[in-house]
Order: sequence, then structure tokens, then C-alpha cells
Amino acid sequence: MKLFHAPASPFVRKVMVLLHEAKATDRVTLVPASGSPLDPGTLPVDRNPLGKIPALERPDGPTLYDSRVISRYLDDLLQARLYPAAPRLWDTLVIEATGDGIAEAAVLMRYEVHLRPETTRSPAWVDAQWQKIARALAALEDRWMSHLSGPPDMGQIAVACALGYLDFRHADRPWRTTHPVLAAWYATFDARPAMRGTAPDA
Repeated sequence: MKLFHAPASPFVRKVMVLLHEAKATDRVTLVPASGSPLDPGTLPVDRNPLGKIPALERPDGPTLYDSRVISRYLDDLLQARLYPAAPRLWDTLVIEATGDGIAEAAVLMRYEVHLRPETTRSPAWVDAQWQKIARALAALEDRWMSHLSGPPDMGQIAVACALGYLDFRHADRPWRTTHPVLAAWYATFDARPAMRGTAPDA
């Protein structure tokens, strides 16, 4: 299998953490890919028409894309058991969607600053993205800490990768001070070898 990959992407990182947790990093070949909505660069648009990563080229069917689709496929293939049985499954999927939503808003904030000319940037639009993140962080701390503190699953991985991306790209926004319980959980989860082995460095 080939995984189209950029280490700075929180969505790619999700898949890589799964592979590390399953001790299956040798099952995929990493193919570097980079680009943006304005210039697809080396993004695999022939395999994913949306021009996004991760994308997983597999031997038994079309290329898979969207990190949630890839994660479900690899979890099943590798029997990683990072998606629990129902009824806990539904909470896992909601928490995974919440983590992915945080990451999506944070990526859009970065695009606004790094892809638009300064004269056309919208601070109000950036702030609206941050408000999505703030609401999601509050929901995690108020509603989901008991689940986050349970056995590792893809919900936890998605949230941890999103929080890591906030630190990586938006370190000027100190989310920990207003969410100390979530911050304490993240400090523990981020120490896992799978997280340490996938941390972006550029």
C-alpha cells in the first residue's frame, strides 16, 4: 500500500498514529505529497479528485481518501480495534468528528494567512474559525473527558492530532489556560510512542 503523505497534516498524522499503534508502519510506503487549494503541486489529484491527503493506494480496490475512511479501512485490515463496538462506537465517532472539525478549522485559519494577500484577508473570518475550535474544546472538556480517559481509540487519536496541530501552527492562541482538564489529558496522551513518533517538525 502507498500512503500519500505530508507530516505536517493533522489528518495524515491520524493515520500514521493508527499505524504506529498497530505496529504496522511497514505495511505502507510513504509517498511525499504537497500543495494547496491554489496549487495542487504533487497532491494525488489523479487518485483523489478533491486534491487532499491522506490518500491510500491499496492493491484490492480504488484509492481511499478522507482520513476517517482510511482509518476505518486500516483498523479493519490490521485488526487494530481502535473503533470499539456499539454503543461506545457512536461516542468514538462523534469525538473523532470533533477532532477532525478542530483540525479543519485550524487548517482554514492557516490558509487564510498564508495563501491570501494581506489586503484580502478577513480577520473576522479567521476569528469565526477559532470560535468553532473554542466551542469544540469546551465540549470536549465539559462532555467527553470520561471517554477520552478510557481505552485508546480513534476519537482520542483525532483529538490529540488536532491539539498537536494547534500547538504546531497556532501557538499564539493558548488554549490550555481555558481548558486545563483537556490539557492535562493531552499531556499524557501525547507522551505515547505513537504520538512522539509522528510529531511534525517543519
